[in-house]
Amino acid sequence: MCGIWALFGSDESMSVQCTCAMKIAHRGPDAFRFENVNGFTNCWFGFHRLAIVDQLYGMQPLRIKKFPYMWLCYNGEIYNHQTLRKQFEFDCQTKMDGEILLHLYDRFGIKKMASLLDGVFAFILLDTANRKVHVGRDTYGVRPLFKLLTDDGFLALCSEAKGLIDITHGMGTPASIVPFPPGHFEVFDLKPSGKVQSIQMEQFHCCRQQPSHAIYDTVEKLPISLDEELVKSNIRNLFENAVRKRLMAHRRIGCLLSGGLDSSLVAATLVKLAKEEKLPYPIQTFAIGSDDSPDIVAARKVATHIGSEHHEVTFTVEEGIEVVKDVIFHLESYDITTIRASVGMYLISKYIRQKTDSVVIFSGEGSDELTQGYIYFHKAPTPKAAAEDSIRLMEELYMFDVLRADRTTAAHGYLELRVPFLDHRFTAYYLSLPEEMRVPRDGVEKHLLRESFKGLDLIPDEILWRRKEAFIDVDALID
Repeated sequence: MCGIWALFGSDESMSVQCTCAMKIAHRGPDAFRFENVNGFTNCWFGFHRLAIVDQLYGMQPLRIKKFPYMWLCYNGEIYNHQTLRKQFEFDCQTKMDGEILLHLYDRFGIKKMASLLDGVFAFILLDTANRKVHVGRDTYGVRPLFKLLTDDGFLALCSEAKGLIDITHGMGTPASIVPFPPGHFEVFDLKPSGKVQSIQMEQFHCCRQQPSHAIYDTVEKLPISLDEELVKSNIRNLFENAVRKRLMAHRRIGCLLSGGLDSSLVAATLVKLAKEEKLPYPIQTFAIGSDDSPDIVAARKVATHIGSEHHEVTFTVEEGIEVVKDVIFHLESYDITTIRASVGMYLISKYIRQKTDSVVIFSGEGSDELTQGYIYFHKAPTPKAAAEDSIRLMEELYMFDVLRADRTTAAHGYLELRVPFLDHRFTAYYLSLPEEMRVPRDGVEKHLLRESFKGLDLIPDEILWRRKEAFIDVDALID
């Protein structure tokens, strides 16, 4: 969970603008750097680092001897970087997962580079030889990125909008700050003045389509049969693969555990794979709620069942009220539902940061949208209507649940979130299934997902079939 910031063609000096970059310092407490781009007027990169992979050589902007004309700033994790290194026989200089972007770009260009990345990411790649700036973001916008572009070609980019709101420029009219669209890349021509001109904006990933990197995945090509038992086997294999690839880390791994279906499946699979991979520590799980609330009790049962090192965090209404303003500041949103769900996640992230040494945190975000987990899906007029609304929710995740998950964990530094339910290959397969297979059945939402893990004793049956519950109602606090 790092923070990236870049300006191209600023009308002000770096000493004036760089204070804006410090507004996202919480995203990367391990180190920071500002660097200007030689030969171009007022072009700078800013980077706040949280070291997860290659703690020695992971500072950015990343530059390597083989490509002295390239500059890379990125936030995220590329889970298939080792596979791609071997597949294309790249000679890499560091162990950084992000270095793979430079090699892929050099060999294939920006579109194929982006489409081969299996992971979550936001990147700014500068090619000074060809005078191009490339910007991209992962399929669901798990990693955030905001853009400010003026009419005269001044471009500013940042992981959070707060790093751009006080940027100054020579235009008489204010420029809007917008989220960079997930699953897209944009190419800009870079002029000697440092100003840019957008020449290409293109989608490279779509949640409804199998990703290009699937052919290099560790799970072999899946059978295309729609036999229900085979489908359930595919779901299990892809989900386990999604968790396994996210074990890539040099820091301790933990997991949020609400006691609901989604986080319980993540936690149980994580504990299972951690044992198989012989991680040198037990997986810590974290639950939050009021004393003996249904979530706390359910999470306790799951933790006992899977054998995790479990932590329970309780908070009062007064403690919730106290952090609402901070939560809104970090969210950069007044959406009531998002704020309501963020209070607990903000507080538990604070606990993890202060009381434990877990840094890489798994969570169950994305499952409700993917598997039609919300109660209103029972009232969908047709399976087609339900499937269309599921797609809509997936495409809007970056504005709501994914935004919440990123900001509440990043707010305290030293935490990086991983969300296996949003693994692109897993989601593409699930969304490719017939609409009738994905709807609620027998009065139970997420029926297909539950059935896929039935009889495995991975989690207790009462949790496997537990209905969805809202976390906490803080509307009154906000009012």
